[in-house]
Amino acid sequence: MNIIHLLFWFLSGLALVSAIMVIASKNPVHSVLYLIITFFAISGHYILLNAQFLAIVNIIVYAGAIMVLFLFVVMLMNLNADTEPPKNRLMIFAGLISGGSLFLVIIAAIKKSDSITNLVQLNTGDAGLIKNLGKALFSDYVLPFEISSVLFLSAMIGAVVIGKKN
Repeated sequence: MNIIHLLFWFLSGLALVSAIMVIASKNPVHSVLYLIITFFAISGHYILLNAQFLAIVNIIVYAGAIMVLFLFVVMLMNLNADTEPPKNRLMIFAGLISGGSLFLVIIAAIKKSDSITNLVQLNTGDAGLIKNLGKALFSDYVLPFEISSVLFLSAMIGAVVIGKKN
């Protein structure tokens, strides 16, 4: 085993453990911090795939800006165990059934798919470079890119209108 394989397995284990801790943690602030660790591990995977731009964007946008927003909202809500409403058993049961169903669908898709071996063969080493990403974004995906730009602009205007005082 070379260093790339060891790094891959370390980052995979770190991402899985920290993602499980996001769900299992009782303290919401700790959950946000575990989610930041998960984002850093995923960025490490992007670097291993030679997609440096995606790794940097993942760190700046998700681990930086979005997590600061999540942490601000969690601290603003002042979540205490005293103010938490009682849990409904029917909702817990529905959550377990839906989570189990999703798990079965993922397992079936993994068993049916052979695209993982095809993906390894197709990776030439320059798939994640910014030149290829820009070429695909502005040639094949121009319309969805422009639609998402208008959607983000309207969301930003809506946030300003909602936050504006009378």
